[in-house]
Amino acid sequence: MPKKKSNRALLKKIKITAKKKLLRRYTKQNHFNSKQTGDLKRKKRRDVEITGTERKNILKAIN
Repeated sequence: MPKKKSNRALLKKIKITAKKKLLRRYTKQNHFNSKQTGDLKRKKRRDVEITGTERKNILKAIN
């Protein structure tokens, strides 16, 4: 049986830190941002950590 291919598109969308944390970009930050508070706009500039079951599934898809 052939080896399972890793999901290359997924690797481009997330960042893996040295301590194996998975980080992704905050969503909904392209347009329609003028109505949002400054607090929320600043929050969206940061990366969000992926945790739980979602993290486990992503690690499976990568390897």
